Amino acid sequence: MSAPRPSGLREQAGRRLFTLVAGPAGAANRARIHGTPGPRWFAADRPVRTVHGDASMFIGGLRALLLQSLHPRAMAAVAAHSGYRGDPWGRLQRTSTFLAVTTYGTAEHAQEAVDRVRAVHDRVRGTTAAGEEYHAGDPHLLAWVHIAEVDSFLRAHQRYGAHPLDAAGCDAYVADTARIAEALGVPDPPRDRAALAERLAAYRPELHGTPQAREAARFILFHPPLPLAARAPYALLTANAVSMLPRWAREGLGLPSLPVLEKVCVRPAGLAVTGAIRWAMGAPPPPTGDGS
Repeated sequence: MSAPRPSGLREQAGRRLFTLVAGPAGAANRARIHGTPGPRWFAADRPVRTVHGDASMFIGGLRALLLQSLHPRAMAAVAAHSGYRGDPWGRLQRTSTFLAVTTYGTAEHAQEAVDRVRAVHDRVRGTTAAGEEYHAGDPHLLAWVHIAEVDSFLRAHQRYGAHPLDAAGCDAYVADTARIAEALGVPDPPRDRAALAERLAAYRPELHGTPQAREAARFILFHPPLPLAARAPYALLTANAVSMLPRWAREGLGLPSLPVLEKVCVRPAGLAVTGAIRWAMGAPPPPTGDGS
């Protein structure tokens, strides 16, 4: 039997990776997202499409999860209601579909996706181990989740993306994501990097590593339900995600800081693995309709 051609290997790898991230309904969702005519929230040339369509999102998404876990009330809500341990891939697939719909889908479909998320948030309520009440629809918590994601996605793109943005493009990306954040209920989301940095700094006194946060970090980094062949690439992704966390965040999660090793080994490995993902996945389908 002859060996598979490179194009066949690429197609097979891309299909497996896409199914893992997007789920069994991924192909149908992709056709609906990209193939339905109509106005979009974002035009084809907007920075949000560049960032969210790049393989650097794998690292940015992991960094965002780790960073978000440092808010005790946000982490308590995730631990009690998200099912991240019992169904981690389901959670990933729902998140990736939401990002795809709001970034590339029609305005109608994007609003429907937002409405579904807001309905879920409204039902998520409880009390932390320290006795603090939480509500996933709390604008303060929604804002934290949003800025942690935007900061992580943009930083990962600027380090590992195929086409890093210039200064104006970075600010435009933050402004683009504010459109989604406002729809979700975030009051006055940041619209440039300076405002993003200010909002992150304002949350700093509220952030620390709870036992739930450290447990979530151990699960994400060391115990994901992955086939053997995927564990080495995943370890490279997680190492790069950790390397991009600020020192205080690593300390809160009990994670090491090895700057020389990260510069010499981890970052080049991150560039290699994101390049391999980009090769396997290829470019997303071109959009249909305008971006009004």
